[in-house]
Amino acid sequence: MTVRDKLMSLPLARQLTVDRRGLGRAAKSKGSESFVPRIRDAEMAQSICPYCAVGCGQRVYHRDGEVIQIEGDPDSPISRGRLCPKGAASEQLVNSPLREHRIKYRRPYATEWEDLSLDEAMDMLADRVIAARENGWEHDMEMDGGRAKLNRTLGFAHLGGATLDNEENYLIKKLFTALGAIQIENQARI
Repeated sequence: MTVRDKLMSLPLARQLTVDRRGLGRAAKSKGSESFVPRIRDAEMAQSICPYCAVGCGQRVYHRDGEVIQIEGDPDSPISRGRLCPKGAASEQLVNSPLREHRIKYRRPYATEWEDLSLDEAMDMLADRVIAARENGWEHDMEMDGGRAKLNRTLGFAHLGGATLDNEENYLIKKLFTALGAIQIENQARI
C-alpha cells in the first residue's frame, strides 16, 4: 500500500481531496458501507406524542409486533418532524422493562403492591366515587335572603391530562358535572 493509499484511507484526507462537503465517498468507510437502516423492512404507523397537549406527530416503526423506532413525522403540520427530548425518548417508554402492564394497588397500611383485575379496580373506583358523592353532597345553603339550592359535591374533583383532546375533555366535563362535581380542571391550562 502506497503512502497516498494510506493517506486516502483517512476520512479527513478523503474529505479534503475528494468530497469537500462530506456527502459521498468521503463520509463512507469499509465498515459503514455494510450498514443498513434499522427501519428498512419495518412497517410505519403515524401517531401523536403522548406527553403534552401540543400533539406533535410521530412515526412509529414496528416489526413483528415490536416497536423498534419512534421519530418525528415530517408530514405533521404541528411539529414538522421535530420532537422535544421527552417525545424523542418515547420509544424507551414503550419498550422499558420497568413498564407496568397490570393494575397495581397498595391497600391502606400495606407494605406491598398487589395486582388487581380491571373489573375489581373499576368496582373499587365506582364505589369510592359514589361514597364521596354521598358524604360530600350539598343540597342547599343558608344565605341572607333565604336558602340557595346547590346540588353539588366537594367530595371529589377531576384534573385531566394534557394529552386529552377537546372531545375527551368535553365528555369528562359532562360526566363530572352530572356527578355534581364543581372542581374540574385540565392540566393543559395550569
